[in-house]
Amino acid sequence: MKVGIIKGLLYYYDEVLWMSFFENLGVKTITNKEVTKETIKKGTSMAPDETCLSLKIFIGEVMELKDKCNAIFIPRLFSIKEHEQVCTNFNALYDLIHNLFPEVPLITSNIDLQKHKTEMKAYINIGKQLGYSVIATVTAYLKALDKDKKIREKNFLAQTEKLKSPSKKILLAGHPYILYENILTKEIKKIIKDNGFEIIYSNILPEELVDIECSKISKTVHWTHSKKLLAGISYYNSRVDGIILLSCFPCGPDSLTNELVKRKVNKPLLKLILENESNTGLITRLEAFFDIVKVKIWAKQ
Repeated sequence: MKVGIIKGLLYYYDEVLWMSFFENLGVKTITNKEVTKETIKKGTSMAPDETCLSLKIFIGEVMELKDKCNAIFIPRLFSIKEHEQVCTNFNALYDLIHNLFPEVPLITSNIDLQKHKTEMKAYINIGKQLGYSVIATVTAYLKALDKDKKIREKNFLAQTEKLKSPSKKILLAGHPYILYENILTKEIKKIIKDNGFEIIYSNILPEELVDIECSKISKTVHWTHSKKLLAGISYYNSRVDGIILLSCFPCGPDSLTNELVKRKVNKPLLKLILENESNTGLITRLEAFFDIVKVKIWAKQ
């Protein structure tokens, strides 16, 4: 059996955990190739009008992968932290894909701490769907969890070392499924580097710092992934020379958190709303932004 893993949305939060889990079970996996303009075109043709660009990309990726595997892994998340909720797109992701592609076999997990459906139970259920025992599944999950923890620690240490260098730095802030989606950010990253800045990523932050750092911007954020975003911006705000904040149109939670960032950060800030794969119009804004950042740096010298 070959399980398809879509490289979009939640994948960019839990890539190591997912891939290690299936590998530990001995399950073969396949991921989609790089997203293209055709991927976005396919996803847009199938997606409801109100869905964000990242979800449209995800749907396009499902269309491209569905005939290359026996089943596709589509997780469902509602609450992954007490008294908080994730984006409604993640609540409905399994149902949306099932309704759009009823012919495609799906493997799912359901995490909802408000109903005591823990991550451990979710992974045991995945193992059950694949025909594995509880013992084998739990062993695979715990090993994957340990690897995931070590990789996160390694990435944070590496970024901490990068911060110690005397080079100019820009915080690229946004949800991981935007930051690491090549078709959306490749040109933006190139412009940052061409202007002589190193890139610091907002999502690289230990979990134990999220509540502490987010509370410096807002104590009442309900959305778990929005809290992670705000926490990253709060933590790195004093450690960088400027911030570029990326969002995909029309994200509801981001429309609120972006306003909080605008009010709270004390560094040059550029908000970019991505509506499609084209960065037309963004280049001029980026160049103007870097002119401002460089003037601020020179003024301090």
